[in-house]
Amino acid sequence: MILSDGRRGSDTLESILLFLSKSKFLERIITNSSIAKKAASLFVSGERIEDAINAARRANEIGITATIDHLGESVENDILARKFTDVYIAVLDQIAESGVDSNISVKLTQLGLGIDFDLCHQNFQRIVERARQLNNFVRIDMEDSPYTQKTLDIFKAIRKDYSNVGIVLQAYLYRTEKDILEVIENGHGLRICKGAYTEPKEIAFQKKDQVDKNFIHLLEMLLSEKARKNGVYVGIATHDDKIIEWTKDFAKRNGIGKNEFEFQMLFGIRKDLQVELVKEGYRMRAYIPFGTYWYPYYVRRLAERPANILTFARTILGG
Repeated sequence: MILSDGRRGSDTLESILLFLSKSKFLERIITNSSIAKKAASLFVSGERIEDAINAARRANEIGITATIDHLGESVENDILARKFTDVYIAVLDQIAESGVDSNISVKLTQLGLGIDFDLCHQNFQRIVERARQLNNFVRIDMEDSPYTQKTLDIFKAIRKDYSNVGIVLQAYLYRTEKDILEVIENGHGLRICKGAYTEPKEIAFQKKDQVDKNFIHLLEMLLSEKARKNGVYVGIATHDDKIIEWTKDFAKRNGIGKNEFEFQMLFGIRKDLQVELVKEGYRMRAYIPFGTYWYPYYVRRLAERPANILTFARTILGG
């Protein structure tokens, strides 16, 4: 799941960090560093399923529901894709056994989308089928643009037979308005976020104010009377105060109940705001990642907000 705040802070610094997030060389070095692991724990619940379950339980205790995500993407062979599929099934089983209020979120390149469409479809169907057996729900994370259409194709294929699956769309892509019209027509559940991958100007808005404006435009569509009558339930994935306040005001002016949508935020980021929204009566969901493949996810969190870099520095300096 990507919860970017648009083109924030220094574009140059953000671009550098996003580039470094793809470095396998740095990943090998940093993931073996105890200091880096300590810093990563700010945004990652741990390396084991149990760590994510415990984090979800703590969130539930203060009125926050959860989405658990196993970190990793772009697997290189079918053996690893099936291994990650088994991990997600184990997560679903442990959610059921523990009783925590959580669903799961899945990146399809982790299940083999970059290798073979049918392989990914088979792996994902196994996960969704197990979730249905356990009365749970699966969200498909959206990745960078080379996988946008393929991800939507998998979603549409699975939705023919399963209702317990939803999708994520990104406000910084030009195409998203068209995709949302289809979502509204079919009454699908949706998470809307800004997007944090580096995308070319030919397909994506480049400036923060452009992304913010489109995000609000898309929210107007998703919270419209037509969308709600069709059964659209939207997760609003942002840490942006202005968008949160706009949503609250729009809902109030249009008689939209606080139970007709939810806010979603990342584990470890703006917990005070998450608690405040719960106290105000809004639904709040925390995205809780775990696993050993935390390096790309963590570096993208640093790229999103300068405050995250400062927090990282204080952590490694023991402050």
